[in-house]
Amino acid sequence: MAGDIGLALLTVLDALAPAERLAFVLHDMFAVPYGQIAVVLARTPAAARQLASRARRRVREAAPSPDPDPARQREVVDAFFAASRAGDIDALIAVLAPDVVVRSDGGPARPGLSAVIRGAADAARGALGFARLSPRSFQPVLVNGATGALAAPNGRPYSVMAFTITGRKIIAIHILADPDRLRHLDLPRPHLPIGGPQVSTESANALHLSG
Repeated sequence: MAGDIGLALLTVLDALAPAERLAFVLHDMFAVPYGQIAVVLARTPAAARQLASRARRRVREAAPSPDPDPARQREVVDAFFAASRAGDIDALIAVLAPDVVVRSDGGPARPGLSAVIRGAADAARGALGFARLSPRSFQPVLVNGATGALAAPNGRPYSVMAFTITGRKIIAIHILADPDRLRHLDLPRPHLPIGGPQVSTESANALHLSG
């Protein structure tokens, strides 16, 4: 679903009530009739229609508009990793939106890595863990067209990170660390560190994540 509706919109969907989110996704994303949705929700078709309509309105009002400039996106991500490597929590908080959301999916193989972190302070503290890794452990990639990073300590792909950036602030970070899903991606061979002189948006490899 992430590939169809965008990573930024997932952040908005998470804020909806469960019934609203289900009605909206089933109808607008998968074209499920309201009658069938009503059965799932134990509501009337009219109530299911109203739930989807309310969710649709909230999505339109709240969906963040990612920065359209890839160069500006990359500058913010470079600043994020530079601050994490320096252990500068104040600099990290400066590039994070106050209500930033970090979602990590470790899958069945790494359940300890599946988590949701909310707020700049907690997200910044979590990012300090990158300080122990070499700059060459991270390579710039594009994830569903958005600025991202491939983490590959010792040259072995460990996770893919996607950043949603608005107004030079990171509003969402999605981390895929599920080994099984990573194996099905056409991952580049790590060679260019984030923040290095050779890195540019044009040199970033493109990845597509879904589901």
